[in-house]
Amino acid sequence: MSKNIFITATGTDVGKTYVSALIVKKMRESGYNCGYFKPVLSGVVIRDGKLLESDCNYVVNTANIPVSADDCVVYRWEEAVSPHLAAERANQKIDISLIKKNYEQKQSQYDYLLIEGAGGITCPLKLNSGDKYLLKDLIKELDSNIIIVADGGLGTINSTLLTVEYAKINNIHVEGIILNNFNPDSFMHQDNLKQVEYLTGIKVIATVEKNQTDIKLLKDIFKGVKG
Repeated sequence: MSKNIFITATGTDVGKTYVSALIVKKMRESGYNCGYFKPVLSGVVIRDGKLLESDCNYVVNTANIPVSADDCVVYRWEEAVSPHLAAERANQKIDISLIKKNYEQKQSQYDYLLIEGAGGITCPLKLNSGDKYLLKDLIKELDSNIIIVADGGLGTINSTLLTVEYAKINNIHVEGIILNNFNPDSFMHQDNLKQVEYLTGIKVIATVEKNQTDIKLLKDIFKGVKG
């Protein structure tokens, strides 16, 4: 069974995929058998039944994982909307047991597995017929710790603190915070880092600048992670 970590964020388009690719790339370049898994994915380009453009394509190509992008995802939709709505419009029902089965298969293939969520921690996967299943429920079902990706700029103190508090009340362990789009020369970004750590009590384990091609993690994110 592989060790795992779940990457979530303070919201959509914060940079989960970009950061995920850097982490998996770093792990693989360091000699670790690290894989990537994205259970649900919307806003993709599909040609001849295969993913042509997607988050999965980006991570697989960036991290040089010897698999196809289609091997890393269970559900994918072309419309760039929330998973619950994408599934509904495609006349599908998201089967959590199928996601878990795929996850277990990935665990048998890799020593380390990075799982990337969709949107933020409350992103809905199922909201039909009274069935309420959010991303936090999948995180708990996969028994994962999380890393929260947040933007380095204005507003990040509020969104990061809210995400951390929500994780805590749902008994989800936050392994660390990564600030994306970080400008080390900005006094505001530097203060955001300081205040995020002070208010949450959780370390910022990495900062990622725009167009950065490598990541330096201040701790082993997989250490002690259940798996």
